[in-house]
Amino acid sequence: MIALLPVWLLATALLWLPLKIIGDISFVFFAVMLMLLGVVLFSRPVQRLVFARLMGARSPSPHENQLLQPAWRDVAQANHFSPQRFVLAVADTNDLNAFACGGHLLVVSSFAIENLDSDQLSGVLAHELSHHMGGHTVALTVAQWMSLPVIAFAHIGFFLQKIAHAAVVTFAKNYPRAQIFGLVIAKVCRAIAWIFQAGLIAAQRSSNFVGRASEYRADARAFEMGFGHELLSALKEVVNNTSAAQIDADSVVFSSHPPARTRVARLEAMLRPEPPTKRELRRQRARRGR
Repeated sequence: MIALLPVWLLATALLWLPLKIIGDISFVFFAVMLMLLGVVLFSRPVQRLVFARLMGARSPSPHENQLLQPAWRDVAQANHFSPQRFVLAVADTNDLNAFACGGHLLVVSSFAIENLDSDQLSGVLAHELSHHMGGHTVALTVAQWMSLPVIAFAHIGFFLQKIAHAAVVTFAKNYPRAQIFGLVIAKVCRAIAWIFQAGLIAAQRSSNFVGRASEYRADARAFEMGFGHELLSALKEVVNNTSAAQIDADSVVFSSHPPARTRVARLEAMLRPEPPTKRELRRQRARRGR
């Protein structure tokens, strides 16, 4: 969010300028109202109908629902809430993975649904629920809302650059001054587009860095819920299917996940019985002596 803030303010200012010309609207008021509009993304109906699609997800098919629901009911019952409290969605990818976003959205890849058993799916869903319970998805959702005008102006900048360059090639061949003017306009449009794109890249790298730490915390919370063995089994399946679980370089969602092998090692350490203390050892010797 911090990395996005400068370019988001710039994009907001560009949106605000026409309104400033039409009426006397304060920039601060406009920026606050624009940010508050993002609150609607946290409502379940909006997440089901709109936000899931923005994230490249869809509603589960009847067959996928049949596989997901038993695992999800186990997780919901373990945490004492209704399964209807959250929205389940599916991402059509070849990644054996899942992610959480918004206030209620849990997305599982179609590959994971077809290749994990019910226990493993419950471990994955417990992990993603842990992101919601830890508040990890709030900043991610706000950042995604902030990125929308930034992405739009980046695309507009590159589009205008192409138009200016095409105009120079087509109409300004015999007019040196017009050619120079057109090239300057094209360069300015490209520079503006790159400013917005640089903000997006910086935000994505920051998100990936923070996201890896939140993945470890979510693993620990899933272990505390009682789904440590199930999550460990799912992660081992990821390790065994590395060719199918390769993360697409263009995938914004899955690139923040740390290596599955590292998560497996951490979970195995959590699940390993702790060695007895010296006091417990003395008690055991005393019992054997009796």
